[in-house]
Amino acid sequence: MKYSIIKKLVWAVLVSTAMLPMGCKKDFTDPNRATQEQVFSSPKGLTGAAVGLQRVYTLGRASTLYNLVTINGLTTNELIVVNTGNTAEVQLASGGNAVDGNHSMLTTFWTTCNKVIYDADLVISNAANLSDKNYASGLIAYASIFKALSLGNMSQFWSKIPAGIGTNVNFIDRVDGFKKAITVIDDALAAIAANSISASFISSIPAGIDIINTLHALKARYSLFAGLYAQALASANLVDLSKKSTFNFDALSLNPIFEVSTSTNNVVQVKDSTLGLLPNLQPDFADKRIQFFTVINPTILPRFRINGFGNAAATAFPVYLPGEIMLIKAESYVRANVPDLINGLVQLENVRTKQPANDPFGVGAGLPPAVGVFTAPQLLDSIYKHRSIELYMSGLKLEDMRRFGRPDAEKRRNLMPYPLRERDNNPNTPADPPF
Repeated sequence: MKYSIIKKLVWAVLVSTAMLPMGCKKDFTDPNRATQEQVFSSPKGLTGAAVGLQRVYTLGRASTLYNLVTINGLTTNELIVVNTGNTAEVQLASGGNAVDGNHSMLTTFWTTCNKVIYDADLVISNAANLSDKNYASGLIAYASIFKALSLGNMSQFWSKIPAGIGTNVNFIDRVDGFKKAITVIDDALAAIAANSISASFISSIPAGIDIINTLHALKARYSLFAGLYAQALASANLVDLSKKSTFNFDALSLNPIFEVSTSTNNVVQVKDSTLGLLPNLQPDFADKRIQFFTVINPTILPRFRINGFGNAAATAFPVYLPGEIMLIKAESYVRANVPDLINGLVQLENVRTKQPANDPFGVGAGLPPAVGVFTAPQLLDSIYKHRSIELYMSGLKLEDMRRFGRPDAEKRRNLMPYPLRERDNNPNTPADPPF
């Protein structure tokens, strides 16, 4: 990640870190820092704030990315806890009532998602005032990616999410949260259509994210989650599957999965070569994705270790995978009002038979073609299986388990309780789900 950029712009990022209202709103003023008006009125200040979104989202144990992958992984049996001294992780692995409103990881996840949404709103609204509309469209699109991700992430874990940021805000249903993320993406795509993103903006942000492909991919993801299958398919068809879109890391800004778990072997690890799936859904013995996502340590327990996108300090983490887009197409075809099982199978086979060498990230099952005629339920079972393998440790499995009707016995929780920090300060906070 190009953190020389962040260092140059850090004064702008620091201003935004104290501005997130959560229930009760406090105002802390530092006379030695630039004012909000100064930061959000210039391209340099807005870029600093926008780059700060990626920093909050990706870096460290408090990041959205670490908590997304770990909360989801422990809740869905993808991961195990290595050291029982990690109380928050142990509670997630236990599930049920062990996870309550005091849970530290859920509170951090909730807070960082809301912070990113708040800061993204400031970037998006103020970018519209810039005279350089091509630079402004880049700011709007880049900030919209993190806002959409944050809205989508919250909607995956809570039954309702805040309708906005502020004091005593109302809540909307989680499906409406996905739709809100889609609206954010549509607005960003409209801004780009009106004014293409300038090269000067692209050179001012960390390398890795393919903005336009990412917007289409996220629209496909959240359309699928919202049950908008025709829209999901149309958006998926706009994604260039030969391109990567990644959060990049380096020796100073470490991959958070590696930093917290892989390098220490003291927090969480992969379950085993089954990836936590039941026998009828486990990867085939010849599935090459097992070796991509896991590695064996023959001498020190646990035997199976994190590989894949958490295997080194500078390993890039994908915003989405080409295989996800193929599986969105497959599921959208099968779940359409008039199911298209032929094309659904074609897209599923694109994932099953994909060789690692033919995937931009090296993710490939390399399995032989399927033989036979398949019903819609059989195809959906297979799509779920291959989403669970292809998208292992992506943070998406709990949403998949609900959508595919997996029983509660396979999960540690179905939806999460609301942080007490929110409940104590917002009387509109919904009741916690029973499980």
